[in-house]
Amino acid sequence: MLTIESISPKLLKAEYAVRGRITIRAQELERQGRKITYCNIGNPHTFNQKPLSYVREVLSLLEFPQLLEKDLGDLFHSDSISRAKHILKQMPEGLGAYSESSGVSFVREAVAKFINNRDGITSNPDRIILTDGASKAAQTVLTAIIKNDKDGIMLPIPQYPMYSATMTLLGGHSIGYYLDEENHWQLNEHALHTSYANAVKQGINPLAITVINPGNPTGAVLSYENIKMIIYFARKHNLAILADEVYQENIYSKSSSFHSFAKVMDDMKIKDVSLFSFHSMSKGFYGECGHRSGYLEVRNVSDEMFAQLVKLQSINLCANLVGQMATYLMVTPPHPGDASYELYIHERTSILNDLKEKSLIIGEALNEIDGIKVNIPKVQCTLS
Repeated sequence: MLTIESISPKLLKAEYAVRGRITIRAQELERQGRKITYCNIGNPHTFNQKPLSYVREVLSLLEFPQLLEKDLGDLFHSDSISRAKHILKQMPEGLGAYSESSGVSFVREAVAKFINNRDGITSNPDRIILTDGASKAAQTVLTAIIKNDKDGIMLPIPQYPMYSATMTLLGGHSIGYYLDEENHWQLNEHALHTSYANAVKQGINPLAITVINPGNPTGAVLSYENIKMIIYFARKHNLAILADEVYQENIYSKSSSFHSFAKVMDDMKIKDVSLFSFHSMSKGFYGECGHRSGYLEVRNVSDEMFAQLVKLQSINLCANLVGQMATYLMVTPPHPGDASYELYIHERTSILNDLKEKSLIIGEALNEIDGIKVNIPKVQCTLS
């Protein structure tokens, strides 16, 4: 019989606080009849955030296409019906079959168009991989680039602990760099150089820097100039950039704007810094965590390098098909004039305003506790 002594020491050493011992204890209490409210992880639908009607209408029809043969009356919006028919025409095998390893081609093309529309830059659908959420995308990149126990990745402090836990599993080093709390949690160039230099002194080989923008858990939105500084820093030290951009819709101030690393790098005309960008439907205003939908966009790597990423993805065969279709719906929302557009805008705006209000409530409550001080993200506007 296997025992704890039989387990990989890397797994034993890995820590993932958002699903750690406190959560296990909470589950024990729940089985004893206690009512538990889980605040350990971003999981909006467990707190009664309603899924967007457009997404669930189309996914329902894709999962049970026989409905399209019925008179659906007012149960589904007409554009949801036409969107489902359009999808099924391109993949008549439905959602029960494997796709190619990188993901369904028309979805990757839609992601590339989404990036083009968002940033005004060219995106290559053949350098996009559909993944089971952004976490899987990040883990794919880390698995591909960590070669030995001397390699390390620069990670923000504070950070989303999936990164440090994955580094432990892979046998690499987490190289922490402190965010500048007094400057709205921007990245500090001096802190980056200090962190890098200390790692090198310890015999660690830094390979990449992970940047979460907007920040998790800080909520900070990086300025255009701050992103330029990070790109120059990465270029100077021959580091790849892992850009976690899953909260790009969660910006509540008119004085802040989301700038993707891909857009800034394109403006700078830099072609020799490898960039891995992640986005997901788990966050933003969708909160569709359970559908495990996301994508990885890759820039400035060799064809041979990208082929290895695809091979790594193929070991898991492909991302789940429902999640791939959810990603498609994320990047192709209803347009003005579509039957579901007004409801979509209403639901999106309501959720974002609700999240904005909650960020204020939590920040103000924490600041009322002796010994605790938080820098509340800028919140100045009502979204519309």
